[in-house]
Amino acid sequence: MQNYTKNTSSIGRKLSSLIIVLISLSTIASAADNLKPFALAFNTTGEIAPVVTQVEQKLTANGFEVVGTYAPYTNLKFSNGETVSAEIIGVTNSALRQAAAQTPFGGFAAVQRVTITKVNDQIEVAYTNPTYMANAYRLKSDLAGVDSQLAKALGAQSAYGSKNGLTAANLQTYHYKMMMPYFTDLDTLAQYPSYQKAIDAVSAGLAAHKGGTAKVYQVAIPGKEQTLFGVALSGADGNECGGDAHIMGIIDTDTVKSTGHLPYGILVSGGTVYALPAKFRIAVNFPDLSMMGSHGFMTIHCAPGAIQKALKDASN
Repeated sequence: MQNYTKNTSSIGRKLSSLIIVLISLSTIASAADNLKPFALAFNTTGEIAPVVTQVEQKLTANGFEVVGTYAPYTNLKFSNGETVSAEIIGVTNSALRQAAAQTPFGGFAAVQRVTITKVNDQIEVAYTNPTYMANAYRLKSDLAGVDSQLAKALGAQSAYGSKNGLTAANLQTYHYKMMMPYFTDLDTLAQYPSYQKAIDAVSAGLAAHKGGTAKVYQVAIPGKEQTLFGVALSGADGNECGGDAHIMGIIDTDTVKSTGHLPYGILVSGGTVYALPAKFRIAVNFPDLSMMGSHGFMTIHCAPGAIQKALKDASN
């Protein structure tokens, strides 16, 4: 009986060890399949301007169209003590526009962002992960071809922006927490009697910098009445809490910067002007962001309302 008990105990321990190993392997395999918001292309040193020129040349040589650039901050002191400067390049191509045209609000994914971020004396060249964004914005295409094209143009050193990443299935129904918005919970900013009147109103509002906004790019979606505007937010006109520099200086504290979160988007579809809710957009680009803590959501609790107000001001 004693031997039997010992053997049974030994078998039990081996089975437990085997189960732990299998679970670990499963977790590793699952994590490898997960998607992260951004891709680091390469690191370098020096000044930003020549790197921006080099990156733009690589992009255009590999089939991308540069539709706008934006420098959200220069030598900004982030809350973690780093000094950060950044330049954002908006890019598109026919594959992105065609994929955007296949779903009702696919226009939000018509432009990918390439970023050149100087942190202290190091420069990071990175870009939004097209496959991550394709799933988050519920496209029919996974934009794998665009992903390969960006990797060929700039490189693909590592994915980042989340420790473990998210599965495609999780991204397609993503929301940060209970009672937080989904992709489909769009903010309606304004309504007009026609598509052209809506375009004209948003163009005029951005040109006048209403709400502290400015236009970064404007891209029409083929075959439908839909246009995406990239919008910079300065935080002026009483919207300081929603300013790009204010928000990023608090929450963008990881080693590699998530600069590609910017700029925000306004989507004109028919006569209606939409934006993604800021709570969704911040969360999907910073999925590991804690609710509490010195760099958490609660430190920018006033930002979603300020962002919505700024975009609404620009649309009316």
